[in-house]
Amino acid sequence: MVEHLSCKQDVTGSIPVSGTTPHNEESMLLKVSKTHAEAKLPERANPSDAGADVFYCPSEEGHFSFVRLDPGDSVVLPTGLKVEVPHGYMLEVKNRSGMAAKKNLVVGACVVDSGYSGEIFVNLHNVGKSKKLVQEGDKIAQLVLVPVVQWRACEVHEGELYNDPLTISNRGTGALGSTGA
Repeated sequence: MVEHLSCKQDVTGSIPVSGTTPHNEESMLLKVSKTHAEAKLPERANPSDAGADVFYCPSEEGHFSFVRLDPGDSVVLPTGLKVEVPHGYMLEVKNRSGMAAKKNLVVGACVVDSGYSGEIFVNLHNVGKSKKLVQEGDKIAQLVLVPVVQWRACEVHEGELYNDPLTISNRGTGALGSTGA
């Protein structure tokens, strides 16, 4: 069931919703604007899903109602949506598990910063061995709202790294696969 809520002006950026979530009793409301009349708003398949699905929405400027991706191809697909991401958060554009596992279509370039005010596009890659079609209205990715910790770089000499007692790993310089396959 899809519940449509109206955007109320609220200082906190959130409104109470019926029921509760595991971490709080409120759900953050994000303002979403359609850049194309045919665009679909992000949807969750289940209320407890972390991500909301977004859909391929071709624009009038040269996109077609379907896109063919040959093996190894990449394409940037429009969603027809702009999202006002609150300061202190980012939207992460993530793979849909079915698209990745069954169709070998995976997402790249996946951060939408709070300062970005343009349309959200999905960078989709065909990592499989056969051609794939993406049609207008297909679910192409999911958006996950993630809190962001602001940080700054503080340069130190290499010997000064990892001396903090809060660093609890003895991994050392072990890189990919160093903790087991």
